[in-house]
Amino acid sequence: MDHFYDGQIRRYVTQMMRILSNFPVKDGKGATKDVPVVYGDLTRQVANIIRENSENKIPSAPRIACYITALELDKDRLADATYTHTTRVREKAFDETNEEYLNYQGKAYSVEKIMPTPYLLRMNADIWTTNTDQKLQMLEQILVLFNPALEMQTTDNFIDWTSITSVYLENVQFTNRSIPVGVESEIDIATLTFSVPVYISPPTKVKRMGAITNIITSMFDESRGDIIKGVSAPDQNRWDDFAQAGANTNSKGTTATSETAQQMANVNYNKYGVYLEGDTARIIGNDGNIGAISWEDIFQGYPGVYTADVSRIHLRNANNNGTISGSFTVNPFDDGQININFDLDSFPDDSVIDNRTSIDYIIDPTKFNPLQVLSAGLRFLILDDIGNANATNSAQAWTNNDGSAFVASANDIIEWSGSAWSIVFDASEQTTVSYTTNLNTQIQYRFEDGEWFKSVDGDYPVGTWRIDLNG
Repeated sequence: MDHFYDGQIRRYVTQMMRILSNFPVKDGKGATKDVPVVYGDLTRQVANIIRENSENKIPSAPRIACYITALELDKDRLADATYTHTTRVREKAFDETNEEYLNYQGKAYSVEKIMPTPYLLRMNADIWTTNTDQKLQMLEQILVLFNPALEMQTTDNFIDWTSITSVYLENVQFTNRSIPVGVESEIDIATLTFSVPVYISPPTKVKRMGAITNIITSMFDESRGDIIKGVSAPDQNRWDDFAQAGANTNSKGTTATSETAQQMANVNYNKYGVYLEGDTARIIGNDGNIGAISWEDIFQGYPGVYTADVSRIHLRNANNNGTISGSFTVNPFDDGQININFDLDSFPDDSVIDNRTSIDYIIDPTKFNPLQVLSAGLRFLILDDIGNANATNSAQAWTNNDGSAFVASANDIIEWSGSAWSIVFDASEQTTVSYTTNLNTQIQYRFEDGEWFKSVDGDYPVGTWRIDLNG
């Protein structure tokens, strides 16, 4: 271990001196003054130096001198020296520009503390006085505090498990003078003996916290080499795994796949899924509840610091193996929801449907009159059936120019040629996923399992989403 010094014993001594500081005494004229506290004992040699080698001077008094008399290993308090205690610390985000704390989490740390070694610190406090009255004033103010001990705190660090201890008054020696009283020193010294159970701690390991958000492996891809072929050279092939993950759902749940390895494990915080609806996303809890889990709690498992409209979310689209992404902001009124500003160019490409990729309107044909907007090439996605093959009459708005009735089903896409209606997308015959954009609202839609949804709406299980707090 490199040189390490934290001034731990020094702090205990300093705190002892502070305990004995600021006690006043009153002189014969009624004036009071605080008694100073110094470190060091009053030996004959020191006293002689203070008197400047003169018998005509005496040391300044009253005063208190503190000093260590012993530091003993406290075997009764010994514990497992290999024990390590880990504490998770999460800071509140701080805006250095405006010098204010923000209402979301900042940096997170892991603090590993090793079991400290217990010692018993013994100290003396010599009270120098020039008369008995001064001594009695000082003793009366100090002795009342120890009944039987006084608590002492060396630091204000809340994760320091050795910061608080107790000071015990073990003995009081009223005077250092002998009987009969000599003439060598005019200073009378009363000595208080204290014992303080202390801990000496080794260095603490502090680490930035983070979470594994993505694990990609090509262990099942034999094209990258195997032992038999002798081409399994990780140093040569390590840059070749360009994983493009999708999702595969079977009886065991949803897993992720990749183009190269056909196998990818994507680990998200606490195994939660995401439910996306329009431009908002909520967490799917392990119990199936949507929106009950705060996004602020999710951020705690990721490295970095959340920043509104800078942090990003990435969602793997299982239908086309693409990734949609965008920056997001936590809803200020609901921390279980984030509002996403999607990058539209990350959305899937529209499908070509009879030479077009878009529609003009989404309508309910039972409530909408197409004659008010009708023009050649106009396309509608209909939400209800039009006509009936067995009906004898048909609505005038949905009748062709030759008088024939037009029949279509909900979820079909229909087009007006200028003289007749036709079905360009028959929902009952479609078995693949298709995409189209509504030109009226610029919203993209997805056709899947016989129904239309907004393009990216739906569940994104674990393994198909991740967030990047640093943007």
